[in-house]
Amino acid sequence: MAEAASSTSGVAVNESKGKGNIDDSSVFRSGAHPLANQTVVVPRAASISPQRATHHAMAMGVPPPKQTVGMPRAAPTSPRRATLHAMGDMQTVVMPRPLGSAPAPAQQPRPSYGLVETRPPLPANLGRRSTASMYDMVEPMLYLYVTVVKARDLPTMEITGSLGRYVEVKVGNIKGVTKYLEKNAKPLWQWQQTFAFSRQHTQSSQLEIIVKDKDVLRDNYVGRVVFDLSNVPVRFLPDSPLAPLWYHLSDSHGNKLRHGGHGLGEIMLAVWLGRQTDEAFPEAWHSEAHSLSREELTNTRSKVYYSPTLVYLRVIVIAAQDLIASNDGRPLAETIAKIQVGNQVLRTRPRGGTANPVWNEEFMFVASEPFEDPEPLVVTVEERVSAGRDVPISRVTIQGLHVQRNGLARSVPSKWFSMSPEMAVEEAATFMSKIQLKMSLETAYHVLDESTHHCSDLQPAAKDLRRPPIGILEVGVLSARGLTGMKNPYCVAKYGDKWVRTRTLLSTAEPQWNEQYTWDVFDLTTVITVAVFDNANLHHGTGGGAGAYKDQRIGKVRVRLATLLSDRVYTYYYPLIALSPLGLKKTGELHLAVRFTCTAWANMLAHYFHPLLPKKHYTDPISALQMDMLRLHAIKLVTAQLARADPPLRREVVEYMLDFDSKMFSLRRSKANLHRIASLFSGVAAVAKLFDGICRWKNPLATMLVHVMFLHLVCYPELILPMVFLCMIMIGAWNYPWRPLKPPYADTVLSQSLSDELDEEFDTFPTSRPDDVVQMRYDRVRSTAGRVQTVIGDLVRQGERAQSLLRWHDPRVTPIFITLSLLAAVVLYLTPFQVVALVMGIYFLRPPWLRSRSNLLFNLYTRLPSKDDVML
Repeated sequence: MAEAASSTSGVAVNESKGKGNIDDSSVFRSGAHPLANQTVVVPRAASISPQRATHHAMAMGVPPPKQTVGMPRAAPTSPRRATLHAMGDMQTVVMPRPLGSAPAPAQQPRPSYGLVETRPPLPANLGRRSTASMYDMVEPMLYLYVTVVKARDLPTMEITGSLGRYVEVKVGNIKGVTKYLEKNAKPLWQWQQTFAFSRQHTQSSQLEIIVKDKDVLRDNYVGRVVFDLSNVPVRFLPDSPLAPLWYHLSDSHGNKLRHGGHGLGEIMLAVWLGRQTDEAFPEAWHSEAHSLSREELTNTRSKVYYSPTLVYLRVIVIAAQDLIASNDGRPLAETIAKIQVGNQVLRTRPRGGTANPVWNEEFMFVASEPFEDPEPLVVTVEERVSAGRDVPISRVTIQGLHVQRNGLARSVPSKWFSMSPEMAVEEAATFMSKIQLKMSLETAYHVLDESTHHCSDLQPAAKDLRRPPIGILEVGVLSARGLTGMKNPYCVAKYGDKWVRTRTLLSTAEPQWNEQYTWDVFDLTTVITVAVFDNANLHHGTGGGAGAYKDQRIGKVRVRLATLLSDRVYTYYYPLIALSPLGLKKTGELHLAVRFTCTAWANMLAHYFHPLLPKKHYTDPISALQMDMLRLHAIKLVTAQLARADPPLRREVVEYMLDFDSKMFSLRRSKANLHRIASLFSGVAAVAKLFDGICRWKNPLATMLVHVMFLHLVCYPELILPMVFLCMIMIGAWNYPWRPLKPPYADTVLSQSLSDELDEEFDTFPTSRPDDVVQMRYDRVRSTAGRVQTVIGDLVRQGERAQSLLRWHDPRVTPIFITLSLLAAVVLYLTPFQVVALVMGIYFLRPPWLRSRSNLLFNLYTRLPSKDDVML
């Protein structure tokens, strides 16, 4: 049965032969549409989501409904009837809302954006967790492995002259070719190349290995070896590698001897059946990638990368001595010290008119360990000869050996360094300028290269300051489905300093990787990030040149470890959601298996009471602005280091994983944060509303129970704190049945991802949009900021009124308040506290007939002055 409905309606379109309980009074027929044999049905009670209704309507070729329909269980009799409008080849069901009915609720997130739990046949789910092979988080996949080692005694081809030899490996219609070896005088041909054929995609029962001779006109047949796959041995870990054997080559008729009694030669092979756990799997030529070149094949293999060890370099420029002006004909002008580490350049404030300037300024840089020659510390003293023109007058290059490691909070001594002159002056032969510096590698910090909300590592750079691991994180990258178009997908996962990259599968929208990776866990309040990319550099060269194509991002998944139970396998389809200027788009689903295993329960629980970052961040904090700049430099260092690997982890991949552009302004995120604030204080508002109802005796029984409990607590005040904690226990126990059973994931409604401000969020900086679009954005920001300004002004106004009580801004209110404060002090001194609390409680809980329509104290407070009177 196909259904189509608007937001909250029960409108359904059923086929004429469909089964169901149909109300004949609500059936309308029309012959104007090609689907005239279908019936529009309005059931008595239905609740179909708008997304599902739109999906079914579009699947049937009918446009989605245009108006919200609200159908109660017993609709009142109304002269207005639902009508079916026919316009050409288009039909739309329009159901007017009954008079007096409430507007339709806000549109809810589509169910397709949620997590989908699965039960794949993983060994971990079946209870078969073996200590010999911990590869139990992925589905076992069987592969046929063929290693072509070498050949010997191959015959000489005498037709047109041999150019070289190569080997062709065939399983049915799937084949792989070894590298081509040029002709040489040696009788031994060595290839050392392994091929992997998925048994799921091969239907043949024979394996054929053919040695061919590359010729000018056409390749010649040398010999072959044929294997029956039913006789191929099976090898699983932890077995040792299979020993290769020599096999005699035969011709196409099975003869192993040529005319004259000479053999066709021998070839050394190793053939076995194994799984993806085999050590030959990562470097093997897979069947779907045999058509690629060797350079392109390297860019498809699974690899493990490690980020460089990053540290903060602290440089304090104290002073300089005996500086010489760049021009002998005039005195020394203002001087500036420029400090450079790689691409990071910072400058001191100018100090003028002296050859011995004193700066005493501190700078922080990001460096990688070991801090050696490739990026030394260069300090240059420049003279500001005119506005915007600085001339270097002396320089010193400091190697890493002169920089002291500071793993603890101790003082580092300063050093004087001789500086070489930048210009030829006569005094340079007699003496040299000097500069006093204090330098240290601050290894007690953790260098942030990720967003502070999605960190995967919180350990300090110094290994001796790190805590031991508390568990193991295992992630199985199983598969993906629903990828838009035929792609070359691969996954990248990052946790801590370890990056993993799965193999690239070619031209598929339903890839199956089934690769498992493991990380040590040092802190539960961390996040693992898994992203899917489309490899765009397979048929455009090696991808390492300046004109290389960028790998397209498909989507990203984050899992916070603190939300995972220990020793439980979480297998879900995570939706891959991409934001673009055109709106929210689902690009597919990623199938992951995640398990956290705790190895030290005591240390894990103790981590909750430790500081989130290393102690140095709190004893010697770095400003937020400086931290953001250092994070950008850290990302650039990590990107440069991983780009030097083979295959490289490309720049766009690293920046996407590390949220390089997360600090850009987004009106969408601003609105989402306002909604989060409103949601946060909604509980306080609900409690205030409940208390107001109790005070106004809207429920007399509840108010009387509150009176009894209040009198009991006044008489026995020692029960107040136990009662508070008991209430917390009851609230926690009450919320237990509604605890989240799935890991939290992206909330498209909370993220305001359906808003129309996405074009502004993805705009370049500075903007590249036309002037009218920029003006519209500016007006929109002004409107939003005006509302925020009003709210902030109201909050500040209330605080300033409280301050004005004792500041004599109103010469009549302040004496009244002081007099009331004196009376209150005397009464509270002479009256026991329990009596005061009892009187105040009864006053606030008094019945409505004893209440006035206005509060005297509130009236007094609203009349107090604020600084609005002095603002323009």
